[in-house]
Amino acid sequence: MVSLQPSATSILASLGELGRLVACTKYCADICPGVASGRLILADSWTAQAHEIASVNPDLVIAAVPYQEKAVAEIMKAGARFLGLAPRSLADIYADIAVIAGAIGVPERGSELIASMQREIEHVRAKTVALAPDNRPWVFCEEWGNPVIASQPWVAELVEAAGGKFVGEAGKRTTREDVRQRDPQVVIAAWCGAGDRVPLQKIIDGRQWGELSAVRNGRVYCIRDEFLNTPGPSLIQGLHALAAAIHPEHFPRPHGLRCITDVHAPYSQTMAR
Repeated sequence: MVSLQPSATSILASLGELGRLVACTKYCADICPGVASGRLILADSWTAQAHEIASVNPDLVIAAVPYQEKAVAEIMKAGARFLGLAPRSLADIYADIAVIAGAIGVPERGSELIASMQREIEHVRAKTVALAPDNRPWVFCEEWGNPVIASQPWVAELVEAAGGKFVGEAGKRTTREDVRQRDPQVVIAAWCGAGDRVPLQKIIDGRQWGELSAVRNGRVYCIRDEFLNTPGPSLIQGLHALAAAIHPEHFPRPHGLRCITDVHAPYSQTMAR
């Protein structure tokens, strides 16, 4: 198998089937450390090359949005079966897990993985409902900073499960002025490809967001990119990070969550100069 998307690689890892993987992208190592060792590193879903894929003679190639039309043509030219994913909701992600598990002959493991994710999401939801059923904070979560793009619909679902109310339209472009008018109580940045390096102070200063409730109360966070933007099992880590950002007094701070008030928060003050 060839994986051109970190989400597919993370699903294979959770299914215990990484041994089938002969090639992946350099970004897959961000979500599955060590996966690149001994495997050919290929271009991703956006820049796929037929000759690279064909060189490992795969039975199946998995890719996912975003991808360009010419990249899909290159994948098809390689001659292997092609599975293209385009999830938007948690239901879509569960379906993708089931499809991948079925394609490699382990459907029962796919069902178990889906059930495990669903149980953990409902566990967190039940806890947050008990905390503040009628007083959930408004949360603005973005996947890109320029232009400002709100996080995907599956993130909006996780925000709700984590005890917040999602600000704006998920997956859509918005403006700094619109966010300022909505005055969210929590701001979360999870920029695609940025890891945990989003310059929080810089974006607050640059957008003139100093009077937002979230900023005045020190409720501005960065969540590691892979935990919210990789539609697969790692979203459970993102869920726990969201819960800790929305209800810090009730959920422990997990790895991958950084607050603007952290004394040693990288890229906050230094990049603002």
